[in-house]
Amino acid sequence: MANAIKIEDLDVYYGDFCVLNKINLVVEKDDFLGIIGPNGGGKTTLLRVILGLLEPSAGSVRIFDRIPHQMKGQIGFVPQLSRFKRHFPVSVKEVVLMGRLSPRTGLFHVYSQRDKEVATLFMKKLDVYHLKERQIGRLSLGQLQRVLIARALVSTPRILLLDEPTASVDVQSKNKIYSLLKELNKNIPIVLVTHDIGIISSYIGKIACLNKELHYHGETELNENLLKHLYGCPVELIAHGVPHRVFAEHKGENYD
Repeated sequence: MANAIKIEDLDVYYGDFCVLNKINLVVEKDDFLGIIGPNGGGKTTLLRVILGLLEPSAGSVRIFDRIPHQMKGQIGFVPQLSRFKRHFPVSVKEVVLMGRLSPRTGLFHVYSQRDKEVATLFMKKLDVYHLKERQIGRLSLGQLQRVLIARALVSTPRILLLDEPTASVDVQSKNKIYSLLKELNKNIPIVLVTHDIGIISSYIGKIACLNKELHYHGETELNENLLKHLYGCPVELIAHGVPHRVFAEHKGENYD
């Protein structure tokens, strides 16, 4: 069976500036992959390539053996909260229903009964159905993020991508979102960009350490030198507010 994502020798340049260099990455059908790395390391760029929003300078990307442009409507995407216009006059229900639209949808589209049933199902699953008539600007960040996840899921995607889903979200909402994603991962592969290094041992199955190049891809045990090399400084890992050991034993590896 095909991998969910297979990336081979991927390069991305903005003009003469290299953003991603020789990336090789495989995401299997049951993976919950967290992509970590510093700001400017190419994480969001990699998501854009997978989504088909950005053409690579070299290399290839396959999603279930197809190129990204052939997967329209089959990739669920949750953007960063900071990029979502919260003051647009639209209700929770309307935002979720937008996930049922397709590139072929006309200007005066009328949602079907099936569209409404699927939207209701996922609003209930994500505990936002009671907010369905509320304007999105009146939601907490945690509520809004669950609404955006519902919008991504109503298209019944084959894979779910998220860009920093818990940025600016309080700790309680953060834990709810990651618990929800772990439950969703029973049915679809998930790839998320995150700065929440401390949660990787609790929820995420595999990690990819990205800073222009892919420094590590595999299980969630990390060693201290790798993280120091990745971020350029020592990194302390905290899970649920307390120190949490996720370092593997370090025996002389040199990443400098």
